[in-house]
Amino acid sequence: MNEEIEFCLDEAKEQMEKAISHLEAELTKVRAGKANPAILEGIYVDYYGSRTPLSQVSNVNTQDARTLIVQPWEKSMLDPIAKAIQESNLGLNPQNDGVLVRINIPALTEERRKDLVKKAKAEAEHCKVTLRTLRRDANEIIKKLQKDGLPADEAKEGETRVQLLTDSYSVKCDKHLEVKEKEIMTV
Repeated sequence: MNEEIEFCLDEAKEQMEKAISHLEAELTKVRAGKANPAILEGIYVDYYGSRTPLSQVSNVNTQDARTLIVQPWEKSMLDPIAKAIQESNLGLNPQNDGVLVRINIPALTEERRKDLVKKAKAEAEHCKVTLRTLRRDANEIIKKLQKDGLPADEAKEGETRVQLLTDSYSVKCDKHLEVKEKEIMTV
């Protein structure tokens, strides 16, 4: 097989790996009823006038299955952290006890679980759209190579391999969604 097609396939595979990794990261942020520090990853705190990720001004840990603990590195950050969590639209109610911020994770209602499943499905669909875009880009490169003299049978084989690659990553995407969906819906 043509080395340019091999390079194209390797590049597509690398990008598809990144898409799956991104999906995994996004799915960890979707709450599943138990305390997980990743829930707070998208939260930024006002740290001396600049927006700083929560993880850069504190330690976030789980105390038990339903409680997160945020321990700021500076006591002066307790109120800004509690305020940022409150305003984050995650439905969490932080409690500032003067030393750390405790967050009790409420049990999920059936309606909230369904909303979270929808969010997880949207992330999975976003991943699949990315995979299809990568497939299209790889196929365009192969077509361009064919115009530049690549034999038609090699181009066809390249396109077939791109499709197989896309299908395998699409299955990975579905499996990640299935696991997350099961995790969310388990009471």
